[in-house]
Amino acid sequence: MATIVWLSLTPLPPQVDFKEGDKVGHFLAYGLLMGWFCLLYRGRHARLAYGAAFVAMGIGLELAQGALGYRAYEVFDMCANTFGVLLGWAGAQGLLRLAPRILRL
Repeated sequence: MATIVWLSLTPLPPQVDFKEGDKVGHFLAYGLLMGWFCLLYRGRHARLAYGAAFVAMGIGLELAQGALGYRAYEVFDMCANTFGVLLGWAGAQGLLRLAPRILRL
C-alpha cells in the first residue's frame, strides 16, 4: 500500500512508454494488492472491507492528486483502480478454487 501511495503522490512517477500505460499500472497495482489481501484474509466480510477500503483509497489518492496541483486528477484512474480491485478479488477466488485440484495431482 505504501508503494501505491508514494507512486500516486510523487511529483515524478515512473513513466510508461505507451498510451494510457498509467491506467494499466493502476489496474495491475490494485489488482495485485487486492489479490494478495484476499489470499491473506479468507473471510468474506474481511475481503469486502478491504475491497471497499482499496477503492476508497484509490478515489482519495486521485482527489489528493488534484488538490496538490502537480499531478492530474483523472476519473479513469479511479475506474482502473476499481476494476483492479475486482480483478484481484476474482483472481484470488479462482486461484483458491484451483489450488486444491492442482495440489492433489
